[in-house]
Amino acid sequence: MRHEVRFSGFGGQGIILSAVILGRAAVLYDNKNAVQTQVYGPEARGGASMSAVIIDDEDILFPKVINPNIFVIMSQEGFLKYGAGAPGNAVMLLDSGLVHDRPSCRYYEIPASREAKDRLGKIIVANIVMLGSLVAATGIITKEALEAGILSSVPKGTEDLNIRAMKLGFDLIMEGKGEP
Repeated sequence: MRHEVRFSGFGGQGIILSAVILGRAAVLYDNKNAVQTQVYGPEARGGASMSAVIIDDEDILFPKVINPNIFVIMSQEGFLKYGAGAPGNAVMLLDSGLVHDRPSCRYYEIPASREAKDRLGKIIVANIVMLGSLVAATGIITKEALEAGILSSVPKGTEDLNIRAMKLGFDLIMEGKGEP
């Protein structure tokens, strides 16, 4: 089944890394095909950034996301620029402390930044919290594939923190965070 995922936030939140991890996990650890693209302006850190991943069981013949059906939005500017026009049949996960608008599609409010800071002491892993929530909410890849993708992508010495962040993302979905 084909999924087109668009990640958006501001530079410095790990938006591009999130897409890289998801694509890597799908290809290397879940026997799927994936392609990843990214966009960020010259303002990079602090400005809106976007990254996208296509995951499919079939060959991917065109690498650009045309009709995203899953959105992960981590800033208000990212929502306005890349998520406000989400189609009604899409699913959106948004960082509820940083995104103030709500879409017309089905959505999950994930307090990723706040929970990463409060529960893990490191806001820098909010993107990994969102990845855990994404996989828990959509089943786009397996939890085991995501964990392996994270472990093969994060800097040495941060593996435990990042896996705890991923598990926190799963827990937030299981705790009922999300759909209104």
